Amino acid sequence: MHWGLCACRPGAAPLASARSRWGPPWSPRRPGPLGAAASFPVRGVSGAGDPAASPDRGRYRDTVLLPRTAFPMRLPGRRQPDTELEIQQKCGFSELYSWQRERKAKTEFCLHDGPPYANGDPHIGHALNKILKDIANRFHMMRGSKIHFVPGWDCHGLPIESKVLSELGGKAQNLSPMEIREKARSFAKAAIEKQKSAFIRWGIMADWNNCYYTFDGEYEARQLRIFYKMYDKGLVYRSYKPVFWSPSSRTALAEAELEYNPEHTSRSVYVKFPLRTPPPKLASLLDGSPAASVLVWTTQPWTVPANQALCYSPQSKYAVVKCSTSGNRYIVAADKVAPLGSTLDTTLEVIATFSGVDLEDGTCSHPLIPDKVSPLLPATHVTMAKGTGLVHTAPAHGMEDYGVASQHSLPVDCSVDEGGTFTAAAGPELEGKAVLEEGTDMVIKMLQHAKSLLKEEKLIHSYPYDWRTKKPIIIRASKQWFVKISDIKPTAKEVLKTVKFIPGSALNAMVDMLERRPYWCISRQRAWGVPIPVFLHRTKDECLINSQTVEHVARLVEQHGSDVWWTLPPEQLLPQEVLSQVGGPDGLEYLPGQDILDIWFDSGTSWASVLPGPDSRADLYLEGKDQLGGWFQSSLLTSIAARKKAPFKAVLVHGFTLGEKGEKMSKSLGNVIDPDVVIHGGQDESAEPPFGADILRWWVAESNVFTEVTLGPSALSAAREDISKLRNTLRFLLGNLAGFNPQTDSVPVDGMYVLDQYMLHLLQSLATKLQPLCAGRDTGGQCPVVRVCLPRGAELSTDFTFLYCEREDDPKRRSCQTALAQILDVLTRAFAPVLPHLAEEVFQHLPYGAEPRSVFRTGWISASTIWKKPGLEEAVEGACAMRDAFLGSIPGRNAAEYEVTVVIEPGLLFEIIEMLQAEETSSSSQLSELMMASRCTLLAQEPLQRPEDVTELGGTFLINLEGGDIREEASYKVLVTPATQEKCPRCWKYTAEAADTLCPRCAEVVGQA
Repeated sequence: MHWGLCACRPGAAPLASARSRWGPPWSPRRPGPLGAAASFPVRGVSGAGDPAASPDRGRYRDTVLLPRTAFPMRLPGRRQPDTELEIQQKCGFSELYSWQRERKAKTEFCLHDGPPYANGDPHIGHALNKILKDIANRFHMMRGSKIHFVPGWDCHGLPIESKVLSELGGKAQNLSPMEIREKARSFAKAAIEKQKSAFIRWGIMADWNNCYYTFDGEYEARQLRIFYKMYDKGLVYRSYKPVFWSPSSRTALAEAELEYNPEHTSRSVYVKFPLRTPPPKLASLLDGSPAASVLVWTTQPWTVPANQALCYSPQSKYAVVKCSTSGNRYIVAADKVAPLGSTLDTTLEVIATFSGVDLEDGTCSHPLIPDKVSPLLPATHVTMAKGTGLVHTAPAHGMEDYGVASQHSLPVDCSVDEGGTFTAAAGPELEGKAVLEEGTDMVIKMLQHAKSLLKEEKLIHSYPYDWRTKKPIIIRASKQWFVKISDIKPTAKEVLKTVKFIPGSALNAMVDMLERRPYWCISRQRAWGVPIPVFLHRTKDECLINSQTVEHVARLVEQHGSDVWWTLPPEQLLPQEVLSQVGGPDGLEYLPGQDILDIWFDSGTSWASVLPGPDSRADLYLEGKDQLGGWFQSSLLTSIAARKKAPFKAVLVHGFTLGEKGEKMSKSLGNVIDPDVVIHGGQDESAEPPFGADILRWWVAESNVFTEVTLGPSALSAAREDISKLRNTLRFLLGNLAGFNPQTDSVPVDGMYVLDQYMLHLLQSLATKLQPLCAGRDTGGQCPVVRVCLPRGAELSTDFTFLYCEREDDPKRRSCQTALAQILDVLTRAFAPVLPHLAEEVFQHLPYGAEPRSVFRTGWISASTIWKKPGLEEAVEGACAMRDAFLGSIPGRNAAEYEVTVVIEPGLLFEIIEMLQAEETSSSSQLSELMMASRCTLLAQEPLQRPEDVTELGGTFLINLEGGDIREEASYKVLVTPATQEKCPRCWKYTAEAADTLCPRCAEVVGQA
């Protein structure tokens, strides 16, 4: 099916000048998810020609009803963005949210906005996310729901603080926490204003007057109360544990704040630990033999000084091997003997093999600290994938190592400071050296000197980096605050079973991430954030926190913001009843702690401040896939911990934006797409033309957002081409509705012509399919539906001359206009959530109605069930099959130059086709329009006589009615002959009795004009 006028079909010569003004066909660029059956046709062109372009144009020009509308075919250059701004003002985009909140509605749709980070300009990822949300909101609003959508911003944290400090350079070292906070707040506010302006320009409907900000005092106070509620339940605790630590940022990091560099280079080493006490079960095996060593492999040589144990797998086989080069004996996993020999450039002779459990109760000497004992311990995390099958264990620098230490009461000594350098506890040779740089180099030299290093080699592998500084992190034990995830996981996993995930695979991904997470470190050692409301004893390792202290601080924060933690003296931060118990104002034994909360805890508690009603659950959370381990998870964990329910009923996960070739966008590659440049154009508009916001929205809606979404110049140009064709269709529809008043001129459905009833039937089918598609939040399916593909492969092009050549109030013309009006209405409402500016522009150009109305204030598609007439499909599609056979026989010729005779044996197919032509021969029947010939004859048997120049075509058509209950295959013939009459100078059909005379239809119309 083509939209509007079909310029490339055989017999499409008619209406040439009108065609140039009313646009090319709509040709789908790629198929949509609903396929061919999800569409309705707009009837194509006549096979006759353009009456207005004939030599007799002057004589009959005023008698032809050509389309009339001020709706422009295209908006070149800056007209597109300028028109969008005019429409936003004229159609009340800024008032739409408050209008819909004030109207009465039976249902409410709440989409909770995950707060973007307030640290930079709006980017294409923002556009993808915000536009997807807006499409969903506008759809549900048009369906009659009241929309709750409060935009917010994530305002605290290291990324903002780091940007502020980097801009200040050397001056940053002398700043107080309050000076840092003031500058960070100003930076965040400036970023928020930039982003907010861009989001509004994109046409995002939201409560822009009541946004939420994580640095707002009321928001922070609610966050503190949730923190205490979790603490009171035993779900928050303080402990000394290894955490991800960024030396470059001097703070702990959450797993969601890491990004992995696949090209990181480590210096991996093979180190021997001399056997000190042989395992009892191996005593006889090793007795009298040369001393053996346990061989380990590590990619972090700097952690060797902190070694506390060596771990083995009790279920695996191990071996004592002899090195052919040195004669030394080593204990390694039996499966690793051959690859180790190759790696060490030697032959390893197996002396004996034994089970891993036989290593129990053995000990080794530390390679750098000979007096220190490193016990051999069983562990479940030991694998045979890499290394030697025995694992060097430093509890201060590994999560699994820490688990072994907890189980066996090993010390967790950390000799690395906040900046990632060795402390004095590491010894004079290492003190002050950066562990990832000169510290590693020194440890390797020390191992060489101790003759404990067997081999060093470079290893390129994936390694975690700080997501902001882009520098490698370490694992470092420190005193931190943690959420006890193990106590929340069981309930969280049960609750997730009740949540709808789109796509469904996202559920498993989120559960897997949750399962792998041992604990959540929620403390950060920075200044820009919400303080953890805890007071620390001056000399003892004690904390002061209770309901009275937290509520007192929360009230202060609610009134004055979290700056009070740094500006008020400690005695004012404590309630009087507590202050008197801890030494009073003059002898206060406790001071405010200096840790702040993880920003994921900030944003993860947004449900408490934003979600409405007693249920306080959003209908939808919609964010990128990185939030499965980020905001989705922190929101779930805090909500489960505080109230044992999820904050969302459904979660939609979209992919990331990439360059046109699927590569990551980066300035170095020159493929970064700036949304502002897309909309308003760049400095050189020939290279970066202004597309407007609707182009950006179309790209979002048409993309498969559940995978990575690509964007580049060709994608934008293709989107512009799509909308240009759509505009042509809309112009065609608007132009042919000039002079039509739906209130007085509409034809009842049962009184409409069959082709027009068929179009309404397809409209009803479209509306039925569109509803669950959008309700299921599969916004990416909306554009292909709106594109309106071909029903079952048939291209419904028909003769449109009656629209222009009949009298204005002719029943056939009014029937067609009734269908066109419904097509325009359904089509515009269908794409309105995606293209709000274009939809409003269409409504501004409607040729009927007292004053233009907003499409968004008039509801969703209203497709009556009485439009559904499945029996018409067989009639129209059967006729289309015959029409295609005819047009295929006259390639490049004008169909109006021919007459056709359709021969069908008596039966079901004949009865169906007879619906389109009751009389035997006609030049104005619906069958004649479909065939696009000047005259059509319908017979139940072949004529006795045939002209010599006849062309016979044949075929079969399978009739399928009542859902397949009625099936019948019938054959047909199409006899094609040149037209026997003359060309009418007004309608250009070959139906005139003599040359240069009007055909009977045109003569009648002109006579009445």
